[in-house]
Amino acid sequence: MTDSDIRTNPDNFCYRHPDRQSFVLCQRCLRTICGECQTPLPVGVICPECLAEQRKAASASVTRMPRRRPSGIDGKHVVTYTLVIVTSVFYLIGLIPGIGLYVQSLLAFQAQLAYVQPWRLLTVTLVHASIFHIAFNMLALWALGRSLEPLLGRWRFLGLYLLSALGGSVLTALLAPNTWVVGASGAVWGLLGAMFVIGRHLGANVTAIAVLLGINLVITFLPGSNIAWQAHIGGGLVGALIGVIFARTRKIRQRALQIWLLVAVGVGLLGALAVPLYLYA
Repeated sequence: MTDSDIRTNPDNFCYRHPDRQSFVLCQRCLRTICGECQTPLPVGVICPECLAEQRKAASASVTRMPRRRPSGIDGKHVVTYTLVIVTSVFYLIGLIPGIGLYVQSLLAFQAQLAYVQPWRLLTVTLVHASIFHIAFNMLALWALGRSLEPLLGRWRFLGLYLLSALGGSVLTALLAPNTWVVGASGAVWGLLGAMFVIGRHLGANVTAIAVLLGINLVITFLPGSNIAWQAHIGGGLVGALIGVIFARTRKIRQRALQIWLLVAVGVGLLGALAVPLYLYA
């Protein structure tokens, strides 16, 4: 092959190797390419430059799928599971001879003690009277939390639970200051009240929740039930109030207002404790 042959018939030589004669064309740019520069495709061959452009375009158009969470316990119910586990652990601690009775007496709620030991306003949820008592409350917490926590988010759900528990303790302090109270029933009633209000606001069918509330209300006031109805009613009313707050402040720009309203509920409940405190003085 001579230089004159290349100059006379340039289309018959590889554009990357001008000294190599070939009669194969790239299917995209139609330039002549030798065997070394050819990349086979289902139909024809392609030159290195067109191959690089094709790969670049393909990588740019790839849609990456979001990573899925591993199966099992996910982040949607972490607060619910944590509350169930912690409460159950404290119940088991309460069964230990000697230590258990001391722990129960330190965490149970009684109004006059709560003024000097304010943690009792919330730790009352960690003490239960029997296996049936804690089983019913934890089953209700698990069932309600499975629906409410993903809807509200972790911190709103936790705030609802704690403020409802506080509401039950406060109403008990106002109406039955000498009564000893144990259990998470006030907090659970708060979840029920919030779910009823939020469900109504969203247009969901809340008949089952209303029936459940009615049945529990009847059981609460049965003679000999030995149930602190003040804690149930207090928790339910506070839960319903918080449900209204959540339902009416769902927009992102209302987040600050929502937080301040929840703070106001907490401050108002603590302020209500000043009434029996004044009476005891």
